[in-house]
Amino acid sequence: MIAPGANLRTLREQLGLTMRDVEAASQRLVGRYNNQRYLITTGGLADFETKGVTPGVHQLYSLAIIYRLEFNRILSWYGVDLNQTASDLETSAPPRTHFSQALPNTAEIAKPIRIDQSFDPRTTSNFAPMVKQWGTVPLAYLQQLAKKDYSYGYIGSEDLTMDPILPPGSFVQVDESRNKVFEGDWRSEYYRPIYFVETREGYTCCWCTVG
Repeated sequence: MIAPGANLRTLREQLGLTMRDVEAASQRLVGRYNNQRYLITTGGLADFETKGVTPGVHQLYSLAIIYRLEFNRILSWYGVDLNQTASDLETSAPPRTHFSQALPNTAEIAKPIRIDQSFDPRTTSNFAPMVKQWGTVPLAYLQQLAKKDYSYGYIGSEDLTMDPILPPGSFVQVDESRNKVFEGDWRSEYYRPIYFVETREGYTCCWCTVG
């Protein structure tokens, strides 16, 4: 694996930038945001490139701007892979139901790209063993999901309001265009619309009636 500093130096040289050029550009960011943390001195840049020193978050932003890099990419050089956000969410289970805002910057997502031929979508089955190969695809391919006013919620680990229909730990897709309560005689509770509701205490999923 190439060291981050070596990547920085190679890219700087490919762009024809001197260390003084980088310092001058970062100084302009300092002036724009009135924040000295964006500054990258020539000595500091030398330490980044040759001594394994890790830049601060503001300096990483400066480098991304000056070197025309996606911020996600430069973070990955230092071991922070934002494409792992979805899988890393399982390390924390907040007790309260809330909107999930952790994924918008994810560039890629894992999806099944080869499924066992014996899989029958008409019957209930354990889906995971049917997946023969997983792959990553850019989220741009899923852009059609953004054509409607969807948002996403997480059912808190202590929110038993709709259990077992929506057990704690579930992710839900919310159609924000459907913001009126529908009354009717439902065949069963599984056909009755469930609403993602904001209350004084936070969010919850529940059935609603017009009083």
